[in-house]
Amino acid sequence: MELAIIDSNILTCMGLQQILRDIMPSCDIRVFRSYEELVINQPERFGHYFVSSGIYFEHAQFFITQPHRSIVLVYGDNYPRLSGLLTLNVSQSEQGLVKDILNLHNRGISNRGMNAEVSMGEMPANEGHHPHCKETILTTREAEVAVLLAKGYINKEIADRLNISLTTVISHRKNIMEKLNARSLADIIIHVVMHGLVRIEDL
Repeated sequence: MELAIIDSNILTCMGLQQILRDIMPSCDIRVFRSYEELVINQPERFGHYFVSSGIYFEHAQFFITQPHRSIVLVYGDNYPRLSGLLTLNVSQSEQGLVKDILNLHNRGISNRGMNAEVSMGEMPANEGHHPHCKETILTTREAEVAVLLAKGYINKEIADRLNISLTTVISHRKNIMEKLNARSLADIIIHVVMHGLVRIEDL
């Protein structure tokens, strides 16, 4: 499947493109700086459009006809509320953005074959292992630590919950980052959700 990001903000495009590639490695993520660039590249071939609110409303005649394919990129909560409008807040932390995208993805999979509000079910789940993951899998304890990290617990809280030392938690955390080739906590969140270690609703 091909996905399109349409936004004049190149930093937003680059960050979102990387996150989408991590979550859906088999998808081809294309970036367009304007609606005009999208139009000359056969827009109908894209399964979903991640489009800035400015471009969306400027060219609403096109995007409104694609309600289940258009996800509007907004900055904060100050945007016009429209019934059925799918939005993604890109002015939040990387972890928050990853959780919101995974939630959209998860809702689509759960509603496959139904009239889902979000039809991202066509996006393939990451089968096998995370694109940054080495062949070595996490041990049971490392998986437990990874889930707690994804849930937002700090090292001391994890040590208390698992009844292990703080030094052990730090060692597990280091091993997790190395085994997953993770750049940040966002990569750990993607791994535990895509491998079924935790439900996105529980994060």
